[in-house]
Amino acid sequence: MGNSNYFIPENELVVTFARSGGKGGQNVNKTSTKAIVRWSLSKSNVLSWEEKERIRAKLANRINNDDELLVVSEEERSQPQNREKAVARLRSLVAEALRVPKKRRPTRPTRASKLRHMESKIQRSRVKKGRKGEF
Repeated sequence: MGNSNYFIPENELVVTFARSGGKGGQNVNKTSTKAIVRWSLSKSNVLSWEEKERIRAKLANRINNDDELLVVSEEERSQPQNREKAVARLRSLVAEALRVPKKRRPTRPTRASKLRHMESKIQRSRVKKGRKGEF
């Protein structure tokens, strides 16, 4: 399950384009360069049920009511570049969501660190005791 080499086939991705804002002057008003990439989790054959559930949990804010993972890119001025960026971001999001974090193994303090801790407490105690005689 911890394999990050998943390849999402192109035929499972639905790419649409829309008009995007930002730089470009009048050209922005007449060209559709914003790329919107949708990937249907329920229809995908690449992942197991557990992996799909993991993605749904980790990327819940990016999944719409139709169980599609949505990624939008409108940084570039050209359709192909935005499409490429959106697909790459979708793949990296999925890979990151499928990465299983390593289990934390709690460690005990070493004998030396316990001794250092006690020494600092004793030293602090001496400092405070030394203040009592000043009044």
